[in-house]
Amino acid sequence: MSSPLPLLRNYVAGEFVASEKTFPNVSPIDGRTLSQVCEATAALVDRAVAAAKSAQEGPWAEFSVSQRADMLMRIADGIERRFEEFVAAEVADTGRPVQQARTLDIARGVHNFRTFAELVRQSGSEFFEMRAADGSDVFSYTVRKPHGVVAIISPWNLPMLLLTWKVAPALACGNSVVIKPSEDSPSSATLLAEVMHEAGLPAGVFNLVHGFGPNSAGEFLTRNPDVDAITFTGESRTGATIMKAAAEGVRDVSFELGGKNAAVVFADCDFDAAVAGVLRSSFTNSGQVCLCSERVYVERPIYERFVAAMKAGAEQLKIGYPDEDGVNMGSLISHKHRDKVLGYFELARSEGANEITGGGVPVFGDERDNGAYVQPTIWTGLSDDARCVREEVFGPVCHIAPFDTEDEVIRRVNDSAYGLATALWTRDLKRAHKVSRRFHVGMVWVNTWFLRDLRTPFGGARLSGLGREGGRHSLDFYSEISTICVNA
Repeated sequence: MSSPLPLLRNYVAGEFVASEKTFPNVSPIDGRTLSQVCEATAALVDRAVAAAKSAQEGPWAEFSVSQRADMLMRIADGIERRFEEFVAAEVADTGRPVQQARTLDIARGVHNFRTFAELVRQSGSEFFEMRAADGSDVFSYTVRKPHGVVAIISPWNLPMLLLTWKVAPALACGNSVVIKPSEDSPSSATLLAEVMHEAGLPAGVFNLVHGFGPNSAGEFLTRNPDVDAITFTGESRTGATIMKAAAEGVRDVSFELGGKNAAVVFADCDFDAAVAGVLRSSFTNSGQVCLCSERVYVERPIYERFVAAMKAGAEQLKIGYPDEDGVNMGSLISHKHRDKVLGYFELARSEGANEITGGGVPVFGDERDNGAYVQPTIWTGLSDDARCVREEVFGPVCHIAPFDTEDEVIRRVNDSAYGLATALWTRDLKRAHKVSRRFHVGMVWVNTWFLRDLRTPFGGARLSGLGREGGRHSLDFYSEISTICVNA
């Protein structure tokens, strides 16, 4: 007799709570059901928000900045003690390679808590002095106050990394949170709730509700009037829906949304480094990173050579089990998402793309054939107005096109509804500084990709998002800045 499947419960007011309605958490690696997940009802979501609101008047309200920072350090230590459990949960839910989960996702989760603990300890405030008309001295200074209840809706592509990127600064600033992870990646969030419980975080400060978006936990949470601020990472269309809900009560929002990012390769680049960099920026996590390069523009003198090198590199990528030695790519997140990506493969053919490599599903001859794998795919020959060049695929794809001048490539990069990131490859730093300022994006990488100093602002323009997070900018979003004026 087979063992019963694990049950992933909600976490509300310091207790793990089951619900009658559940949904399966399905492995993208081999299609088997990993666990059953308790779907939060509207009443349970309201209870979670009420618990978070109540926590703002309980012991959490008495925590000093230093005590909150100490708590974040304890949470980081708790994640580190259960590091391999988090790695296993992340890999099982997403199909990503173990090495990536270990060195990027979970390591960054620990780092997020430690970084914001130190940032909030070191953050100062503004102070001004003036002489009033009556001759008295006036001193004005600023303090940070928590919003209160922050709703955090996180995506499935980098579940632990992106969830902790929001939870850590929210708690550092004294807020209480209600989180709704993606229904496709619920496991690491549930483990995080266990760590919060073990760390002794006061009841109601951290709450977890599982479910979906419309007519489920996501909608119930964003429409609750006692939520004071909302932060969301995910699709632009979902962000627009949340913004409409947030307009009721004029609540603060921070959105990190989609991207159709470009990589620009000049002929004077370090050729091998540029090829390796664009391979990484196109196919890391099977292309399921909002920062991936789906549009690649290469200066004409090296265009043919670059396409050939990209083809050779993509065909050398190893697709397979997450724990295989040397594996570069795992599965997509789900069969539903694979259907979407395969639909773009067909669309590219109908739009007249030259399929340089890929365009299909790998065959393994074992249970992985029940998973959600696709091949890394490179296209050329599409016009700039083709749907596959304009719409975010969110899979392991890139379209490579030639360009002739700086002004031309800047215009083509900026001709997008999105504006998240661009990667630029050139040895000419004068050109790099000049061109980078003309890209209408939130972040430009020069001769690198996905390298972050967590103290710097991060966010996008246009359909790619609203607001900035990172360093002081996160502290600004997750707190209200209040002025205190004293007439001495």
